[in-house]
Amino acid sequence: MRPGGPTGERTRLSLGDQADYSVIYAIGDVHGCHATLLDAEARILDDAAASDGRKLLVMLGDYIDRGPNSRQVIDHLLISPPAGFERVALCGNHDDLFYRFLLDPAAHLSWLQLGGRETLFSYGIDASHSLERPRGLERLAALTREAVPQHHVDFLRSLPSLLTIGPIVFVHAGLRPGLPLVEQSDEDLLWIREPFLSRGPELPVLVVHGHTPAPEVSHGKGRICIDTAAFATGHLAVLKIANGKTEVI
Repeated sequence: MRPGGPTGERTRLSLGDQADYSVIYAIGDVHGCHATLLDAEARILDDAAASDGRKLLVMLGDYIDRGPNSRQVIDHLLISPPAGFERVALCGNHDDLFYRFLLDPAAHLSWLQLGGRETLFSYGIDASHSLERPRGLERLAALTREAVPQHHVDFLRSLPSLLTIGPIVFVHAGLRPGLPLVEQSDEDLLWIREPFLSRGPELPVLVVHGHTPAPEVSHGKGRICIDTAAFATGHLAVLKIANGKTEVI
């Protein structure tokens, strides 16, 4: 399922050079797994205890859907990051679909089949029950507007689609191979698989991304995928970048 209409180009961020940070950690697709996210952050805090200087935590998107606690994950990301850290939360395709559903439920009802029912249930809404009743879509839309706080809507709207730090690109899905970063579309940044997975970025960058689940962190040409399907495996991958090296913690 691809987006059904534009909601405006998302921002893209650049935070200078990798040397500006003593360590960078990237977390893969959370998908409503709040307890698993807390466990990943605990591993990061333990690992980072020996590092001085600026520390950055990059979230690669897909905070919602499929897992049981989407609302709690967004609540968590709206509070301050762990002490001593800066945090950037990028947009995933599921986060974008949720935002589009909030703007126009009728046009994006198919989101419910991609984990949206679980997301709404975390807000106290039984989408199946609502849709079975007379004027079900109207009722579901009204319940959703009432249940989802405005600051959650603002959070979803504000999520950037790309982060660059020196030669490292952080993005949810990937890049259109060979296309300059300034020409990349949000649709590709949030949705692409092929030809990116087989060809890589075909640019002088390292892309750290999620979106394509696998049991373990996987490496390809100019890319590292850290989506380990946390909702199914119970494992949320963390990639550490420090001193020009990468490792999974």
